[in-house]
Amino acid sequence: MNESKISHKSVKQKLHINNMICNCCIRVLKMELENAGIKVHDIKLGEAIVSFNSDKISKLKIRNLLTENGFDLIENKNDQLVADLKNAVIDLVHYTTYNAMVRNSDFLVGKFEKSYQYLSTVFSENEGITLEKYIILQRIEKAKALIQEDNLSLSEIAYMMGYSSVQYLSTQFKNITGISVTDFKKSPADYRKSIDDL
Repeated sequence: MNESKISHKSVKQKLHINNMICNCCIRVLKMELENAGIKVHDIKLGEAIVSFNSDKISKLKIRNLLTENGFDLIENKNDQLVADLKNAVIDLVHYTTYNAMVRNSDFLVGKFEKSYQYLSTVFSENEGITLEKYIILQRIEKAKALIQEDNLSLSEIAYMMGYSSVQYLSTQFKNITGISVTDFKKSPADYRKSIDDL
């Protein structure tokens, strides 16, 4: 009954959101939206399904709320694809068991059902770096976390992250970070980056 009374004012929408990279982001954003009087029906990395009273809450207010908390509202199709690609890469590298046997390109082509060339072109045009470079940055950041934890040998980390040898990992590590793995081990906290800054 109440639903029908407010249906002319209540708007239900799917918001596409950039810079959501972890479960903390989900918790913070859900709390901020609800505090602003926006009902959150479902929320996950990169999107939220919400409803709100359009007489009281504007799209600009939602955009500003997101910006204040380090997120962005995505309204462009290519921006949406880039955000989805970033979330997929972060999820693959940081939050699932990395399968070294599956090439990153095959994983992304299968997930998005578009050619790798198309995905890479859109990504490069929007981000200023190639999709391959972005994946490498994330893999090196994950390798840093594993090295800092000090539970695995470097050869185990190399295998886990899909590198054919310790030498290959060490070379790419130095190319990306500017320091050797040995130097990193001396003061790891100085060289770690937030994955949304990559």
